[in-house]
Amino acid sequence: MSNFSRRKTTTVHVGSICIGSDCPIVIQSMANTDTNDIEGSVSQAKRIFDAGAQMVRFTTQGKREVESLRQIRERLNADGYTLPLVADVHFNSDVADLAAAVVEKVRINPGNYAKEDVMRTKFLHLLDICREHKTALRIGVNHGSLSQRMLDRYGDTPEGMVASCMEFLRICKEQDFQDVVISVKASITRVMVATVRLMVEAMEREDMYFPLHLGVTEAGEGEDGRLKSAIGIGSLLVDGIGDTIRVSLSEDPVNEIPVAKDILQAAGVIRYKTEYISCPSCGRTLFDIEKTIAKVKEVTKNLKGGLKIAVMGCVVNGPGEMADADYGYVGAARGKVSLYKGKECILKNLPQEEAAEKLLQLIYTDHPELK
Repeated sequence: MSNFSRRKTTTVHVGSICIGSDCPIVIQSMANTDTNDIEGSVSQAKRIFDAGAQMVRFTTQGKREVESLRQIRERLNADGYTLPLVADVHFNSDVADLAAAVVEKVRINPGNYAKEDVMRTKFLHLLDICREHKTALRIGVNHGSLSQRMLDRYGDTPEGMVASCMEFLRICKEQDFQDVVISVKASITRVMVATVRLMVEAMEREDMYFPLHLGVTEAGEGEDGRLKSAIGIGSLLVDGIGDTIRVSLSEDPVNEIPVAKDILQAAGVIRYKTEYISCPSCGRTLFDIEKTIAKVKEVTKNLKGGLKIAVMGCVVNGPGEMADADYGYVGAARGKVSLYKGKECILKNLPQEEAAEKLLQLIYTDHPELK
């Protein structure tokens, strides 16, 4: 197994949580309610947090939305929901200044700081407000939303997205402002992955180590959105790149959270639920693989914790192919099953009709806390 390590980053503090460094990868989502609908927004934020997100973002178009966000923050705090909120600001950079005094993090789009002669002054003012209120900043560049001056210079390219972001990061470094997370997103998976890799290279050349927010923007819905997100986000996670993720689905935002968890588990970052390894079956398989997997899943469905269980049709694929599983259910002969703990065979040649229950008993004997 190759050695895995996450990319070195600075640690960004966002309210009660941290992003980057050795902090767990943060799952976040974005509300799709009208921010001025206080009741609806509070209710949806609670559902997103209850599903397992550590951060929720709200669109913040103007001063009215900033005031609504203040009320949403107060309502959530009163109900015991103190995880951070993010103001998503586009078009009006002055709104970012107001929002930075209200919530724990503000997202800006460099494309909205279009005039080069005032960009630095406005951005420095925002950094001063963020520093005063201990507010984190996300610099979020989207493919297709570059400023005209960047488009004129680079076109709508990954290089242009990176250049746009680096312009702001240099000011953050110069001002020793560390609480910055960056994102470079695209709806085209290959563009998103390539741009993030270019971004990492550009930062390393200039001795910058800001954490990265990953996501395939406008990924879609259903299977399409899940596959695009898994490929884009997962391709980077397996190389240790990425510190917070958002799965962008055209669905109830609560649906994004289990998908994000599944991507993190598939990439080997976390293990939050039981994972099943199983062979595709062939002529050597000694039982009906589909029915057997269904039986094992049914018997073990109430396990608490993230064990890895392998179901293998014969001794050719198991135990060798299931070496990293915690427990194994392996075909030994027609109608016979052997149970493994790691690479060790614990129970040999059990009648298949008893094997799934025996597996559960073995697990509970070793891990009574999983009941």
